[in-house]
Amino acid sequence: MQEKQEEEEKKWKKKKKNVDPNANWFKRTHDTLKGDISSILLLLFLYLLQGVPLGLIGAIPLLLSGKHVSYGSQAIFSFAYWPFSLKLLWAPIVDSVFSKRLGRRKSWMVPCQYLIGAFMLYLSYKVNDIMGDNGGSPNVVFLMLIFLPLNFLAATQDIAVDGWALTMLSRKNVGYASTCNAVGQTAGYFLGNIVFLALESPTFCNDFLRSKENYKDTGIIDLAGYVFFWGWVFIVTTTLVLVLKREVDKSVPSNQNNGEVVPAGEEDEELELGVAESYAVLYKILKLKSIHYMVAILLTGKLAFAASDGMTSLKLIEMGIPKDRLAGIGVFLTPMQIMLPWMIGKWTAGPRPLNVFLLAFPYRIFIGGVFAALVWWTPHFSLPDGKFEYSVYIVWITGYIFHQLATYSMFVSMMAFIAQISDPRIGGTYMTMLNTLNNLGGNWPVTVVLAVTDWFTYKDCVVKGTKEILYACNTKVLADQCSSGGDVCEVAVDGYFISVAICSVIGVIWYKVFYNKIKYLQKIPRSQWRVFPSRSAE
Repeated sequence: MQEKQEEEEKKWKKKKKNVDPNANWFKRTHDTLKGDISSILLLLFLYLLQGVPLGLIGAIPLLLSGKHVSYGSQAIFSFAYWPFSLKLLWAPIVDSVFSKRLGRRKSWMVPCQYLIGAFMLYLSYKVNDIMGDNGGSPNVVFLMLIFLPLNFLAATQDIAVDGWALTMLSRKNVGYASTCNAVGQTAGYFLGNIVFLALESPTFCNDFLRSKENYKDTGIIDLAGYVFFWGWVFIVTTTLVLVLKREVDKSVPSNQNNGEVVPAGEEDEELELGVAESYAVLYKILKLKSIHYMVAILLTGKLAFAASDGMTSLKLIEMGIPKDRLAGIGVFLTPMQIMLPWMIGKWTAGPRPLNVFLLAFPYRIFIGGVFAALVWWTPHFSLPDGKFEYSVYIVWITGYIFHQLATYSMFVSMMAFIAQISDPRIGGTYMTMLNTLNNLGGNWPVTVVLAVTDWFTYKDCVVKGTKEILYACNTKVLADQCSSGGDVCEVAVDGYFISVAICSVIGVIWYKVFYNKIKYLQKIPRSQWRVFPSRSAE
């Protein structure tokens, strides 16, 4: 095994032999990516499109929180995220059923993007009524059922794009697929979430985009209008990709490279499997011992951050911080989110990408505790009119910058490792399986934490202007009864802090248990992650 590890190290060093180590960063990056630049740009664009509906779906909880929706209802809507966590169920179908004339990946990517565009156009005429903007309360269950198929289409597009990334890029640059994923999705999420929330906010538009004589009580655009716009963007750009881009498998290098024989196992073409064969291959992948460890790591690792990641923004809105101000924090984060994957690509594209993951994990747990402290601290600086001083926003911007530094470092390093170990002959199925587990590991903890935090929260009905407690008002009925009587339903014990503490303790234990396992997994020669032998061995 030691000899195989040394061969792996030599292979990674050989990939850098044509890159001048004394050149500047841009020149080194250009030389490294030579031959793959156009493919990387296309991948960035496809992942950007994927990020837009995710950003729109991510904006909905903030809109609902402004309408005083409970954590339990937020947990119901969180199921709209789950298609990305369940896409493994239909990924083998996407990998095995396709039109050779259109292309293996375009056969699914193109119709999915057309359907996303059409779905958005239809949704634009219905969403205001569902959100309760025309009177009444939001129908959270129906809202979840509406956004669920939209996310299903985005997840199916992701299966196709993930598989295409493994063949669109040459083997020496396949680790940059994770960079394209992170950068593209971040840019798309920014457009679908932060830009929308800013343009939808009357305060933001009046302060920054309108003159005083043109102040209005509404933003420049509402959810219906924004969804309508992006529906047409999907339809037009998908048509351009359909017409202008042809599928070429660049993961298969020529047999000679500057006079050198291509290493065994790097000349393998992607297999064409039927549906039944794809599910059989999936079963073979799951039988690998190393995959057992990966499943456990991907499904449980993010429980440590579920409370701070899933609830902090909702807590800030509850305190009175406008959602457009909260979205404005993202403006400061997005440049870092886009640049960070490129900056750490030197380590994540190398043979030990998970070293970055291990460095960032405990740091991210610590940031969760910092967030809890800031949530407790923030209300003490509320002004008489309910607003906050700019110093409060500066502190939160700083906190989120450090948080995103750890979050994206972990994400990019794990995605890079997944791209490296995925067998290119069944790349779509393999990579989709691991990405699905990674998504599921992020979604189920948030849903569970949102659902149980109300259990940890205790509220008392207090006589207004005094500290006299009348009765507990933990349910909505009792809270409404308290308010209708002129009293105040105050939080006595905030379940948010209990949830953050429990998740942090679990995270510390998890790190101690899995640290050596993660070190071991990235030392395994990449050939041992394969379920089929290379053609050279056949």
